[in-house]
Amino acid sequence: MTLVRDKRLAPQGLEKIKWVQEHMPVLRELQRSFGESKPFKGLNIAVCIHLEAKTAYMALVLKEAGANVVITGSNPLSTQDDVAAALDREGVEVYAWYNASPAEYKEHLFLTVSKEPHLIIDDGGDLVSLLHQSFQNHVPRVIGGAEETTTGLIRLRAMEKKKILGFPMIAVNDALCKYLFDNRYGTGQSVWDGIMRSTNLIVAGKNVVVAGYGWCGKGVAMRAKGLGAKVTVCEVDPVKALEAHMDGFQVRPLLEAASRGDIFITVTGCSKVLTEEHFAVMKDQAILANAGHFDIEIDKQSLALLTDGPRRVRKDVDAYTFSDGRRIYLLGEGRLVNLAAADGHPAEIMDMSFSLQVLALKYLLQNHGLLEKKVLPLPPELDREVAWLKLKGMGISIDSLTVGQKSYLESWELGD
Repeated sequence: MTLVRDKRLAPQGLEKIKWVQEHMPVLRELQRSFGESKPFKGLNIAVCIHLEAKTAYMALVLKEAGANVVITGSNPLSTQDDVAAALDREGVEVYAWYNASPAEYKEHLFLTVSKEPHLIIDDGGDLVSLLHQSFQNHVPRVIGGAEETTTGLIRLRAMEKKKILGFPMIAVNDALCKYLFDNRYGTGQSVWDGIMRSTNLIVAGKNVVVAGYGWCGKGVAMRAKGLGAKVTVCEVDPVKALEAHMDGFQVRPLLEAASRGDIFITVTGCSKVLTEEHFAVMKDQAILANAGHFDIEIDKQSLALLTDGPRRVRKDVDAYTFSDGRRIYLLGEGRLVNLAAADGHPAEIMDMSFSLQVLALKYLLQNHGLLEKKVLPLPPELDREVAWLKLKGMGISIDSLTVGQKSYLESWELGD
């Protein structure tokens, strides 16, 4: 059984998948090698990630590697119905459609988890959380899983701290080839893609406020600066705030920045970052966008209570009008703007992230029964493997250490 919006959209979705496949050389190489060795033969793999073409290609690679793949979306607004239909046609079990209601979204998660997975790929921790809350009898059969996001790792580490995590989870988000590229360059480009697509407004000359200066925030701020914006960073971490200052950005408290900003992007992983006190001082036609995993960073409930709204004025743009005539525009209903209002990260970036996910599952399988039931780092050799394959796919060669250089670096006696 599958649940997709319209199976007739499959041909359109297949064309999207073919397009990204051409730009994902690392995943293509894994498809070739795993297609021969079938490391996941007979295993059930449950996937909960934004269901668009790049995710779909990863699901097909897992299927070709022998797995029974069941997939759902990790955000109601990021599923692309034509891609979901294409996966269904290719034999992947799909439970997802665009703009699912809260009840439908929960049902899709339930149906995915009910397939008794051996391995899990999660984005935000929804599958793992649901498994532990409502499917305790399935937990012992799970070999392990891999988590894609900072938000998901926060949830998983909370579970680990309370000693309720029932199987090992690989922190793919913390791998070098993930956060240095996906979080920074992927988020940086795709967030602005979503903002510019939905508003059709210029960025140059505007005051942009970025709340959060982790790797995603760094990418968003860097791209805003490159587009000609005047950028202010707001942080609660003194080290990150100092780093933002040294990187050339203004650093201010969020309430102080609220009265100056033209465009606000929240990227913290926390809740209620922009709230009533900030809305009260924002200028007319301020634009709000969220790049954190859940739609909790912008207090939509307070915004709705304070205003006349929401009123849809453009695709993915809702206007909230205050009694004094000021308007605040919320993009993508406060959900991940790069996926709610665009196509997510570029294919070349997700090539690395999804290859890490696939390799993480193979590592879990190879080490079944040997790993602690904790959040574990991705082995560095897998990071290096993906980096080498990516360079090869881009036609880039690098130097190697000589025997003498290796000897020098491994010695402690030699100092000159």
